[in-house]
Amino acid sequence: MSLIRRWRKSSTKIAMAEELRTAAAATATATGAATAAQTTVDSNGRKKWTWPSLLRWIPTSTDHIIASEKRLLSLVKTPFVVEQVNIGSGPPGSKIRWFRSASDEPRFINTVTFDNKDENSPTIVMVHGYGASQGFFFRNFDALARRFRVIAIDQLGWGGSSRPDFTCKSTEETEEWFIDSFEAWRKAKKLDSFILLGHSFGGYVAAKYALKHPEHVQHLILVGSAGFSAETDMSERLTQFRSTWKGAVLNHLWESNFTPQKLVRGLGPWGPNLVHKYTSARFGSYGTGELLNEEESKLLTDYIYHTLAAKGSGELCLKYIFSFGAFARKPLLHSASEWKVPTTFIYGYHDWMSYQGAQEARKHMKVPCEIIRVPEGGHFVFIDNASGFHSAVFHACRRFLSPDPDNESLPEGLTSA
Repeated sequence: MSLIRRWRKSSTKIAMAEELRTAAAATATATGAATAAQTTVDSNGRKKWTWPSLLRWIPTSTDHIIASEKRLLSLVKTPFVVEQVNIGSGPPGSKIRWFRSASDEPRFINTVTFDNKDENSPTIVMVHGYGASQGFFFRNFDALARRFRVIAIDQLGWGGSSRPDFTCKSTEETEEWFIDSFEAWRKAKKLDSFILLGHSFGGYVAAKYALKHPEHVQHLILVGSAGFSAETDMSERLTQFRSTWKGAVLNHLWESNFTPQKLVRGLGPWGPNLVHKYTSARFGSYGTGELLNEEESKLLTDYIYHTLAAKGSGELCLKYIFSFGAFARKPLLHSASEWKVPTTFIYGYHDWMSYQGAQEARKHMKVPCEIIRVPEGGHFVFIDNASGFHSAVFHACRRFLSPDPDNESLPEGLTSA
């Protein structure tokens, strides 16, 4: 009996090993990694077989991010330039937040620029949200580039930008990480003034930047912006859920900084399939407005996976900026009276971020402020209803684009709140 048990255990191990190799090879093929075994030569001149690329648990790399970005942006017809903008370097232990690591290598911000042929065109800088990257705006670049000089970035620690060790330990330090690295990028790009557009968490960063450096922001556009509500605004339903054991577990995971990206990495070669299911559901079966076609879905899924599965960095801001339920620890509403930049809020009709926070903030603002709602759009309104989103942006920037900037009439289909 013992011999039979040993044989069964041995056979099982062999079968599992073969299964793992087969799965790894399939994953490597799907992600563009090498699928053939590599050979090395030992001291006796004999060939030695190795499987380094096949057994890698997380099938991604910096090269995969750049390649997936290139494929996604191939959908854009307008010529553009992609560059890695150097925002400086510093010694280990530097007081500058993004240099607090064991390396003194330069940091870079991945930047894509669409130069308008008209030199007098205003410049608009686009900042993505949490868990996203500049490629999420792929449906918007062509339309916006006809009226603006468009620049989109990957925030530090996201997408194709540098991913330094995240060492911030407070809300203040975390805000400085994003605000000051963006300011370093602005200086490197020699931008004096521009329209600043931020989506979701990127809206929070854009608003905080405009509060600190209002002299550089001509107009602020916040799309489905996070950060206006505090825990005191929590609904009774969410309060009750947080008191349950499920809510307690999720709250513990949140405070432990367990991010969605960690889940994707933990699944290893099964991570791409999880991302595919999310993309298909969010922009397909549960989507609103203009759904992604097959090619868009495939390229966006590939892009999202590689940007999520790469080294954790900027994503670790989550627990310092928000408490469980996406309530801001330092709500923008509290600084609304200090606003110095004219602002336009844009929300999709079905955005889970409530526009009511913007309404409350507007009561305290001393600068021009308007709230525009776009039909057939959710939190990613610029994907769900791209044409409606473009109309809202053009209307928000009418004083830079229109010979009749005093025309307050909203384009057809849009509503004000």
